[in-house]
Amino acid sequence: MKIHEYQAKEILRKFGVATPKGIACFSVDEAVSAAQKLGGKVWVVKAQIHAGGRGKGGGVKVAKSMDEVKSFATAILGMQLVTHQTGPGGQKVRRLLIEEGADIKKEYYVAALTDRTTQKVAMMASSEGGMDIEEVAHKSPEKIIKVFVDPLVGLTDAQALELANGIGVPAGSQAQAVDTFKKLYTCYMETDATLAEINPMILEGNGNIKALDAKFNFDSNSLYRHEDIVAFRDLDEEDPAEVEASKFDLSYISLDGNIGCMVNGAGLAMATMDTIKLYGAEPANFLDVGGGATTEKVTEAFRIMLENPQVKGILVNIFGGIMRCDTIATGVVAAANEVHLSVPLVVRMKGTNEEMGKKILADSGLPIISADTMAEAAEKIVAAVK
Repeated sequence: MKIHEYQAKEILRKFGVATPKGIACFSVDEAVSAAQKLGGKVWVVKAQIHAGGRGKGGGVKVAKSMDEVKSFATAILGMQLVTHQTGPGGQKVRRLLIEEGADIKKEYYVAALTDRTTQKVAMMASSEGGMDIEEVAHKSPEKIIKVFVDPLVGLTDAQALELANGIGVPAGSQAQAVDTFKKLYTCYMETDATLAEINPMILEGNGNIKALDAKFNFDSNSLYRHEDIVAFRDLDEEDPAEVEASKFDLSYISLDGNIGCMVNGAGLAMATMDTIKLYGAEPANFLDVGGGATTEKVTEAFRIMLENPQVKGILVNIFGGIMRCDTIATGVVAAANEVHLSVPLVVRMKGTNEEMGKKILADSGLPIISADTMAEAAEKIVAAVK
């Protein structure tokens, strides 16, 4: 789960991290009113979408008068903002953050994320913060400093100081930087985040350290522990098909191909998508119905897949362990009838009650193509679509 910048900063402030003052807005009038409340002579008008690169896409503007605040807010609110993270279609801007100006002397980057290789938390920092951090990582990886934190110990003062020294924080500001790093780590751990990023973290002219921008991703499996974070969810920023799938406890992710996949088990789903690609086609989705799929869930899975106009065929690949093949077969037949299936359907199932499942499919009278192996299933659906 992702959240907006202004929400991320609200979380950071709860953990004692300094941020500029800002107000979230949903209209141009609210934006002007927010600037008046903040006071000062300079304001930043920021588009709020779940993607980076907003500045380069025209979604962040510095205003030096109320007229400019109004003009920029009018231009940004409702625009289709295209960045390197949104894809060519972009994302519609429905929210703004109006923020006080900042006296930026130097920009840094800092983030906490899970490192599965070491089974520790990686704290990363760089002297090259700002909009081009991906470019820095690609061309100058030596400018990114990393320390690996044992979650049973936590980020130590020595590790935090290593980061501060490594990115060149001036001596007079290092204590603040160390404090910010440690608070960011605590925030990351206590919110069950998978990414907690401050980019840029700035050094102000007076030597203070602040989080000028922030980004969080959270482990969806932990959200039952964080009602306050769940309240930040913005469904307008998510794929409508993925939102609908979540209502039926289906793990669904839209992709760019033309073959819909319905599988039980994430590992088998990944392998199924790989096999489709091996035979020269592209999967249209990742869809794991889980180990307790009902007829209702299978029907909804078919409906969601077929709402994608790019889908020209469906491959069902089931391993009957916890899930019984006859249950899936009954669901497939009911779903195919209910949604009036009009694209080729290949079904491969192995395991518990396999023969019963195959008989249900054969007796259905539907033009279902059967397969015994994953390779055969992929080959048949690719041929059927072509």
